[in-house]
Amino acid sequence: MTRIAFVGAGSVVFTRQLLHDLLRVPELAEVEVSLHDVDDQRLETARRTAEHLASRTGTAPTVTASTDRAAALDGADFVVNMVQVGGIGATRTDFEVPARFGVRQTIGDTLGVGGVFRALRTFPVLSVIAEDMTRVCPDAHLLNYTNPMAMNMWWLSETAPQVRSVGLCHSVYWTVHDLCELLGVPVEEVDYRAAGVNHQAWLLEWSHRGADLYPRLRERVAADPELRRRVRVDMFRRLGWYPTETSEHSSEYVPWYLHDDAEVERLRIPVGDYLGISEDNVREYDHTREVLDAGGDLDLPEEVAEYAPQVIRAMTLGDEVTIHGNVPNRGLVDNLPEGACVEVPCTVDASGIHPQPMGALPPQCAALNHAFLDVAGLTVRAALDEDPLMIRRAVMVDPNTSATLAVDDVFAMCDALVEAHGDLLPEWARARVTV
Repeated sequence: MTRIAFVGAGSVVFTRQLLHDLLRVPELAEVEVSLHDVDDQRLETARRTAEHLASRTGTAPTVTASTDRAAALDGADFVVNMVQVGGIGATRTDFEVPARFGVRQTIGDTLGVGGVFRALRTFPVLSVIAEDMTRVCPDAHLLNYTNPMAMNMWWLSETAPQVRSVGLCHSVYWTVHDLCELLGVPVEEVDYRAAGVNHQAWLLEWSHRGADLYPRLRERVAADPELRRRVRVDMFRRLGWYPTETSEHSSEYVPWYLHDDAEVERLRIPVGDYLGISEDNVREYDHTREVLDAGGDLDLPEEVAEYAPQVIRAMTLGDEVTIHGNVPNRGLVDNLPEGACVEVPCTVDASGIHPQPMGALPPQCAALNHAFLDVAGLTVRAALDEDPLMIRRAVMVDPNTSATLAVDDVFAMCDALVEAHGDLLPEWARARVTV
């Protein structure tokens, strides 16, 4: 029996989506599901949700739940990581403190000052997960969903190379899905490949029955002024290639938009958007508990096309599937740094996960990815060396922050975030810095 451990299972909405996708596969309907979270109440809600799903779908998974991480991981074949260290309180801090200094963010979970401090909170947890896996399930595959993806996977490759891991994100799939919907082309009939870094990869190949779809997209954009009022459409027009994450995300990774009031208005950028999303997630969690307490039926999610169920199915049943995964750059993208985390197509089958070499990116796309990876690499280096000054250097070179603040203000903002986050950060990161 395949054993799947969910770490951070208290992210109940996401756990429900993944489990529902898994239980749709008849051959996996009797899997062993092991749930772990440090929050007793959320963990119990996740367990009840899993059992409710089994009842509604007529399946018979074995469901267990434990606040003991090592016990939950013991004997796992797959470990799905969804932890969010500090929860919504830490997210509010990541937004509210920079906002006092004039730094605008939309999502704050991938790059920029929000991404840097989320990584610093997350790295120690990833390390103990890796230690437990090495001890109690050394052959398991770690399927990571936790952001900041590029920083987290780079950290794991440096500190726990023995753990077989891949970072999973649905951004490439949903980019293609939505673009196909825009053009009226069935997504199941298209071929596509993307490469770059997570949340800033580039749709390099996109065709329908052998015909390149980019000319049709350019015509569609040229004909619609409102469509051009989106960040990634603006980036596509200027760079020539379509980025694979939403405009909200994309606006944070470049120096051109968020610091400028006129650009925020022109491109309808929803500053602080993730705070509302996080509040919605809390409300959805509360609603889930209320429905379960009342003995009602949860809404069954539609198929969400997440990669984890596809990976588990391919590796367990011997099917073959191609996904886009986040892995160390070992000869995969020629003009991005070796060893950095890149997002590329990966073939998955019973023998494992096989990243596909993609050659060189268009130089203008690689230039933006280099700026992204400079921030990620300095953040990883700060944690490897336990160097609090390097944290400030990572934020200094961030494109959005450096377009907004003077360097003294960058240091003052980092000091304020360190104080606000307190012991959510490792002790070394809380040391005072003078220059």
